[in-house]
Amino acid sequence: MNRVHVPIQVRWNDLDAYGHVNNATTLRLVEEARIHVLWAPTALERDVEGVVPAGPLGVFNASPGSDTLTFIARQEAEYLAPIPYLRSPLDIHVWVGKIGGSSFELCYEVHPPAGVAVGTIYARASTTTVLMDAASRRPRPMRDEERAVLETYVGAPIAFRR
Repeated sequence: MNRVHVPIQVRWNDLDAYGHVNNATTLRLVEEARIHVLWAPTALERDVEGVVPAGPLGVFNASPGSDTLTFIARQEAEYLAPIPYLRSPLDIHVWVGKIGGSSFELCYEVHPPAGVAVGTIYARASTTTVLMDAASRRPRPMRDEERAVLETYVGAPIAFRR
């Protein structure tokens, strides 16, 4: 299964009174990974040579005026261990759990920085994203090229403990 590894930095102010990353902040870290993975870079992100750094999938245009909106319809998280403050970025693994007609599920595992405490998983999460037509604000069918990119990263969905 192909997974995208996204380094996301924990900030000092992400810690709560208990000295670990707050549960709501963990969802923000997952959101940052999702944006990095899915959204195509904007013109503002061009480097000095005019090269645009693409996200690993970079399949959706989130620029102002885009014809597509991504709407988070469902989100679930399972917290497995406290996330401490670390100077190196967390390693968030991202993959596609399911693909539907106008939606898809992204799955995440939040790991320590590469090379630290191998085997530890701090959290697992999933989000169901619906593609919406920006003009009508209604779900729109997934385009063939979007589906093809997402299919490259399909793996088993997360089996949450209940």
